[in-house]
Amino acid sequence: MHAPAVSATAPIGVFDSGIGGLSVLRALMAELPRERFVYWADNAHAPYGERDVGHVMQRALHVGQRLRDMQGAKALVIACNTATAAAVEALRDAHADWPIVGVEPPLKPAALHTRSGRVGVLATRGTLASARYAALRDALARAHGTRFVDQACDGLAAAIEAAAAAGNAAPAEALLARHLAALGPLGPAAAQIDTVVLGCTHYPLLLQALRQLAGPQVMLIDPGVPVARQTRRLLDGAGLLNRGDAPSARLRLLASGEAQGLQAAAARWLGIEITVQAVD
Repeated sequence: MHAPAVSATAPIGVFDSGIGGLSVLRALMAELPRERFVYWADNAHAPYGERDVGHVMQRALHVGQRLRDMQGAKALVIACNTATAAAVEALRDAHADWPIVGVEPPLKPAALHTRSGRVGVLATRGTLASARYAALRDALARAHGTRFVDQACDGLAAAIEAAAAAGNAAPAEALLARHLAALGPLGPAAAQIDTVVLGCTHYPLLLQALRQLAGPQVMLIDPGVPVARQTRRLLDGAGLLNRGDAPSARLRLLASGEAQGLQAAAARWLGIEITVQAVD
């Protein structure tokens, strides 16, 4: 049975457990200015990084199916490290004819960049505990001799969600400072961490604070740009790039939980004032 033909003007579906995927969406919108997007914040089930793998997989399969069937998405971007680790293979098995892009901590660019040979990884406990992450980390450690220092940032994604709703990032930034300090000494010296991977899509939303805390000699690696470039490559290969005019309405926002935080976050980090629609 063949899937129905998909128009190049159909939207790209993007999902995360909350607002973190907006950092990936921002990169996608910059890389693909003629495309439309529908973003699903599954915030009734957030944060994925502190849920069990089975729950995250079930939600990812459900959200992916809904974005395809109900929103007509021509491709899917899993804008969440935890959901990618838990469910990208299952989603690809269920939708073999659908372009699907996952996001994972950008360890390879970090291994290629570091001069001290020490890379810090800020991520959720769920991502760091996944077999997918461990396999990638261990392979790169063997290939490049890189030492990866993992830090599970418990509570940080939720704090960033709360910051968006409250309009006050100070508590999230204080928690970020504690997790960053737990990595150990940062800097360019041989015994210091000179590169830090942002292993959760929420964390780039605090990029300015991260830069101030880490200092100018520490490279911060954000996964959004490579995800956007890979999405372009897949769409181009499938003949699904929109080559017409840029649409006037580029974005729909959906939320399975409360809408206020997502609406405020879109205004703050995307510069877009838009009403959030309830789903589920």
